[in-house]
Amino acid sequence: MIPSLSIEITVLLLGIFMLLAESFSTTGDRGWLARWAILVLAALVGFSCFVDPKSGNAFYVVDAPAHFFKVIALIATIVVLVMSLEYKSVLEKFVPGSIPGAGAGEFYSLPVFTCTGLMFMASAVDFLLIFVSLELVTISFYILVAFMRRQSASLEAGVKYLILGALSTGFFVYGITWIFGLTGETNLAAIAAALHAKSIAQVPLLFGIMLILVGLGFKIAAAPFQLWVPDVYQGAPTPITAFLSVGSKAAGFIVLLRVLQPFLAVDGIREKVVAALVVMAALSLIYGNLTALPQDNLKRLLAYSSIAHAGYLLVAVASVTATVSTLGAAGSAVAFYLAGYLIMTLLSFLVMIVVANHSRGDDILHFNGLARRSPFLAFAMLAAMLSLAGVPFTIGFIGKFLVFAAAVKAGKFVLVGIGIITVAAGFYYYLRVVAAMYWNEPGDETKITMSRLTRFVIGGLTLAIFFFGIFPRFILSGLQ
Repeated sequence: MIPSLSIEITVLLLGIFMLLAESFSTTGDRGWLARWAILVLAALVGFSCFVDPKSGNAFYVVDAPAHFFKVIALIATIVVLVMSLEYKSVLEKFVPGSIPGAGAGEFYSLPVFTCTGLMFMASAVDFLLIFVSLELVTISFYILVAFMRRQSASLEAGVKYLILGALSTGFFVYGITWIFGLTGETNLAAIAAALHAKSIAQVPLLFGIMLILVGLGFKIAAAPFQLWVPDVYQGAPTPITAFLSVGSKAAGFIVLLRVLQPFLAVDGIREKVVAALVVMAALSLIYGNLTALPQDNLKRLLAYSSIAHAGYLLVAVASVTATVSTLGAAGSAVAFYLAGYLIMTLLSFLVMIVVANHSRGDDILHFNGLARRSPFLAFAMLAAMLSLAGVPFTIGFIGKFLVFAAAVKAGKFVLVGIGIITVAAGFYYYLRVVAAMYWNEPGDETKITMSRLTRFVIGGLTLAIFFFGIFPRFILSGLQ
C-alpha cells in the first residue's frame, strides 16, 4: 500500500519537470513532453488501486468518492494531452515564438498542474485546502484559456474568465469567512459538530452558505452563474474547452457534495439549501437546453449543453440525503453521471479536433458527410451524441436514469418533469449533428487521417460508452 498523497506529489513533480524541460530544451517539437506525461499519468491510474485508505488527516481524506474522482481527473488529463498533440498545428499558428513549437511545453504542463489541483480537491475536507486547490485549478485555467495570444477570441475568453472567475472566488472566500466567524472552524467535520453543539443564528449562516453556492455555481457552470460559459468555451483552445467541461465540473461537484453535507443535516437550513439547489437545477435545465437549440457552432452547442448537464447533476445533488462517505443513491448518481459525462464529452471534443484540423472549422456544417470521409470518426461522434442525448444502451442513458430515480425517491417530481421535457429538447440538437454526418453531402472529399494514439483513444472511449451503458455495475461497484 502507498500513501494517497504520493499520487498528487508525483503529478506535481511531473508538472515541474515538464516546465524545466520546456525551459532548457533546444528542440522545436515539445510533443515528447506530452507523450511522457501520458505514460506517467496512465501508470498512476494503475498505482491508485494500491492507495492506503488510512493515509488521510484532518485536511485530507482517502475514501471511495475521493479515489473515484482522482481517477476521473487522471483520465481526463490523459485524454486532454492526446487532444493537445492533435491540436499542435493550431498552437504553432497562434502562439508566438522564434522556434516553431517552442512554448507548447507550457501548454502540455499546465493541465498536469490542473490535475494536481483537481486531485487535492477530491480529498479536501477543510475550507483552507479546498480554496488552495481551487485556486491552483483556476489560475492554470486562466493561462490556458488565453494561451493562443495571437487569436483575439482566445484573449477575449481569457479576460472574461479571469474577471468572472475572480468575482466568484471573492464570493466563495467571503462565504468561508462567514462560516468561520459563526462556527470558529474551517474543517467540515468540525463545522458539523459545531452546528449541533451551538445555537447559531440561521440568517447569517444561510447568507454564508449562499455565498459559497454562488462561488461553486460558477465553477460547475450552473444557471444563473453561467454567463461566462458560451464565450469562454468557444474562444478557448479546444482541448482546454474539453478540460473545463469535465475536470472543473467533476471537482466542483465533489466539493459541493462535501461542503453541503454539514448543513443538510441541520433542520431549517436543509430545506432552504435544497430549495436553492432546486431553483439552480431548474434554471440550468431550461436555459441550457433551450439556448442550445439554435446553435450552429458545435463548441458553442456543447457549451450550452454543459449548462444543461450541470442541471441534471444538480437534480441529484438536491436529492442527497445520505452522508458523503456512503454517498447514497443520489451521490452515486452524481458520480456515475460525471463518469459518463467525462467519456462522452471528451470523445466529442477529440473527434471535433480531428475534423477541424481537416475542415478548418468547428461548425456543424463542417461535419457534413463525415460518414463518407471517415466512417470511424462518424460512428464515434454518433456514439457520443446518442449518449449525451440519453439513448438506451449508452452510459448517458444510465446516468440520467440514476439521476431521475434519485429525484423520484426524494420526491422532487417537479424537477423530474422539467428534466423529461428538456431531455426531449436535447434529442433535437444532438441529432442535428448526426443528421449532418449521415444525411448531408460532404463539402470536402479529403480523407481524414489521425495518429494511432488518437485512433486508439477514440476507439476506447467509444467502446466505453456502450460497455458501461450495458454493464454499469463496474463503475457503481467502485463507489462502494
